[in-house]
Amino acid sequence: MTEQRSSDARFRTSLLEENEGPAINPTDNRTMGEIIAARFSRRGFLKGSLAVSAIAATVSPLAMIAADDARAAEGSAFKFDELEAGIDDKHHVAPGYDADVLLRWGDPLFADSPEFDPTKQSAEAQAKQFGYNNDYVGYIPIQGSAEHGLLVVNHEYTNPHLMFPGIVKIVEKDGKKAAEVAPLSKEQVDVEMAAHGGTIVEIRKVSGKWQVVRDGKLNRRITSNTEMALSGPVAGHDRVKTNADPSGTKVLGTVNNCAGGVTPWGTYVMAEENIHGYFSGELPEGHQESANYKRLGIPEGAYEWGAHYDRFNLAKEPNEPNRFGWIVEVDVDDPNSTPKKRTAMGRFKHEGAESIVAKDGRVVFYLGDDERFDYVYKFVTKGTFNASDRLANKDLLDDGTLHVAKFAEDGTVEWLPIVFGQGPLTAENGFAGQADVLIETRRAADLLGATKMDRPEDIQPNAVNGKVYVMLTNNSKRKGDQVDAANPRAANAFGHIIEISESDGDFAATKGKWEVLLKCGDHSVADVGATFSTATTANGWFGMPDNCAVDSAGRLWVATDGQGPEATGRTDGLWAVDTEGAARATSKLFFRVPIGAEMCGPLFSPDDQTAFVAVQHPGDGGEDWEAFGRPSYYEDPSTRWPDFKPDMPVRPAVVAITKQGGGKIAV
Repeated sequence: MTEQRSSDARFRTSLLEENEGPAINPTDNRTMGEIIAARFSRRGFLKGSLAVSAIAATVSPLAMIAADDARAAEGSAFKFDELEAGIDDKHHVAPGYDADVLLRWGDPLFADSPEFDPTKQSAEAQAKQFGYNNDYVGYIPIQGSAEHGLLVVNHEYTNPHLMFPGIVKIVEKDGKKAAEVAPLSKEQVDVEMAAHGGTIVEIRKVSGKWQVVRDGKLNRRITSNTEMALSGPVAGHDRVKTNADPSGTKVLGTVNNCAGGVTPWGTYVMAEENIHGYFSGELPEGHQESANYKRLGIPEGAYEWGAHYDRFNLAKEPNEPNRFGWIVEVDVDDPNSTPKKRTAMGRFKHEGAESIVAKDGRVVFYLGDDERFDYVYKFVTKGTFNASDRLANKDLLDDGTLHVAKFAEDGTVEWLPIVFGQGPLTAENGFAGQADVLIETRRAADLLGATKMDRPEDIQPNAVNGKVYVMLTNNSKRKGDQVDAANPRAANAFGHIIEISESDGDFAATKGKWEVLLKCGDHSVADVGATFSTATTANGWFGMPDNCAVDSAGRLWVATDGQGPEATGRTDGLWAVDTEGAARATSKLFFRVPIGAEMCGPLFSPDDQTAFVAVQHPGDGGEDWEAFGRPSYYEDPSTRWPDFKPDMPVRPAVVAITKQGGGKIAV
């Protein structure tokens, strides 16, 4: 792919398509769709169809629906008036709430940060300003306060056509307007690299409203050029050594940080996801990493960084991709600390790293690999969490066992250890040790027979009810021969949510049970096969579940990625989803984003009085929105959210949602 074509492709391609990837799992491992179909075709007939038939013989369908609605409405854990779904150029929140923009791309973070000037951007300025495309949002209290803490935010990727003036040209192709994007200069690439990474910033609630503490002593920007250390089993291995780093222990930067997490000991973890797009060039003929990189879709060449920096060119630094695709841990208490890529947690397209302390004190991290037909993982530390000594936990993530999930038709799930020497993970299959197993985590999981999933994204353990929620965004490649009455969707366009119950309520267990909490989509259309409760309104259903959060009351909130004019007729947003009692599978819309944006975050403050959400890539697209109807770019965006000023481009931003007059959200 040429550099010009790369830029054009990044302009045209939606985030949904980018994240779907090239569907590169080569195995015959069973898909989750096949397992769901096999399980529920049998169980649904025996326990569902016959029972419904018996009831329907004496009770009318309308009466049953009315009874279901009444039970669900009475039993819902969420108390707010639902927002109306739709599409426009603004954000909207449920009545009785305020949604205030807290941080925007380019906002100054330090006393000496320059003010944002979109026409005179520089890498030096961007490194002192809030980055682009905010995704994961976390909160770390200062002295235990729910109103004074550190906000930690990932900056996943960049949209140059929305960032830089003068690089887009609109032309006529086949009678339609199309966009051509000029190759980026080295200076623009440098801005992109500085806009990646993460932000750590002090925030404080003053008179009910959140404010950024611009001179906070712990404020920090992490970028694609921040020096980091490789730690754990892969550190120093020959496969991560480069010309610039013959030790195999020092890495410059982190990229494509999607979701993440905050550890029980108060550090910030960043998940490296779609790393394949940053590399270009070709490996030398017969290079040992060829199969490894193919399994990850490397190189895609969507970014032009390899044209300016050798480390992103496979022909010049063939081992560099092995230094990406990890979980990065950052000590927020020391702004001069070296972030560490924790290799014991595996290398793949990480979506999040949410954690919980198990019964015996070990810490469990749930990890998704965001690709069609890839896997769900969890990592269990060898050591135990010490709540009274923060420093005692500083290297917990360097030693533990990574597992991959295998789901069975009978509703059980087994967590298979990914350990060198066990099962097929041996020298006979090309692994010389645990470092090789971790560098090629996907291939190791392939050999173990893990279940192929429909784009696993956020995975959230719930300390209140002991369950684990797995967001499966969608899978357009599901074949028609995998469809039946219980799973009636060839090309799973809308995704679903799996609920896991670990054995004996122990998050470190190697076995558990699973259920489908929701099959998503418009439940008023029978062919869609969605399973929202009958109490879910026309505004309450959603598709493409992506990020999620569990508040301190144990209630599930789901954010979406990929909705829009053609897919659902509504923008992405944040939905409250009941998981317990009569209201189970009832969903209500709480917040929605402007056109082109994805809903990221979400995060609830410890007192549940604030919901922080990240509005990512607003204005990306516009061709399919009838009110705009053309490509969206810097000079002519489909929205100018959040500033709505003619001299300001559209800007990704973090929004703080609070109840008018104060109090807990949705109570």
